[in-house]
Amino acid sequence: MTDTRRIGDTDVYPIGLGCMNLSHAYGPPTEPEIATRLLNQALDRGCNFLDTATMYGAGRNEQLIGKAIGHRRNEYFLASKCVAIIRDGERVIDARPKTIKQSCDESLSRLGTDVIDLYYMHRPDPEVPIEDSVGALSELVEAGKIRFAGLSEMGEGLLTRAQATHPIAALQSEYSLWVRNPEIAVLDACQRQGTAFVAFSPVGRGFLADPPFDPAQMHEKDMRRIFPRFSPENYPGNLELLDEARAIAEEAGCSLAQLALAWLLRKGQHVIPIPGTTSPAHLNENVEAARVSLSDDIIARLDAHFAPERAVGPRYTAAQQKTVDTERFAFELSGAR
Repeated sequence: MTDTRRIGDTDVYPIGLGCMNLSHAYGPPTEPEIATRLLNQALDRGCNFLDTATMYGAGRNEQLIGKAIGHRRNEYFLASKCVAIIRDGERVIDARPKTIKQSCDESLSRLGTDVIDLYYMHRPDPEVPIEDSVGALSELVEAGKIRFAGLSEMGEGLLTRAQATHPIAALQSEYSLWVRNPEIAVLDACQRQGTAFVAFSPVGRGFLADPPFDPAQMHEKDMRRIFPRFSPENYPGNLELLDEARAIAEEAGCSLAQLALAWLLRKGQHVIPIPGTTSPAHLNENVEAARVSLSDDIIARLDAHFAPERAVGPRYTAAQQKTVDTERFAFELSGAR
């Protein structure tokens, strides 16, 4: 299953590379030499869709990409994000057109490129109409600074409003066996509207790897510390889901992470997972997942086994949920687990 996937007018490898954790979120930044080797390894393996953001390491992730592989710029499709930014040491959401345009210029400089292929709004800004923000992205397209506009962590309603202002080439949100929320509405909406769906955290932030991520080993700066499903109260219940998943992976002749990625690829030709890693071995494993073929029976068994209500704990804390516009299941809205 190594057919390419399409974003706008560009074909990319079915599995991309999320670059965030090379510089941000899961502990100390990766050593530049190691990160540089990993980024070049991705391109050598044909993994040519790279996803970064202004927010990741307060711009350091963009700088890393520019320095590490800027000389190979014609070999990869480059995505970055605006709106979620660091200002005076604090994370803020600012989707005003002036800020979006300024952020784009700063990203272009850090990335060492003349154009960003895909530029997402990282989060919705409740203070700014989506039409105004997407209008700014449209102007950046006209100026030749970006090729395509995208959205992140938004639902069907905002996608439809945004599309009325300017074509949205891709929408990014968390999607995995462990997080099924896009199936409520936005996944199908993307397919209908010709928008690629970019699945971040497709291996459950390490949960769907083998061995699974151990919260007891978290670095003090690891943001997973605040995610409810990794809490001491909830995580043991989630681990109970993995025994059957491992058995299915063995049956399919692949690793648990590859099973999770291959399952996503079967959810639509418009779905593109972007697992992140700092490990060369895991990068190879992820890339090879595009060659894994799953039967209809296995897909159905995984769908049932990872039914949304079986995950223990909400995806986000209440405060985090307020920063996104993603759909939730009825049992989540009612307060059930």
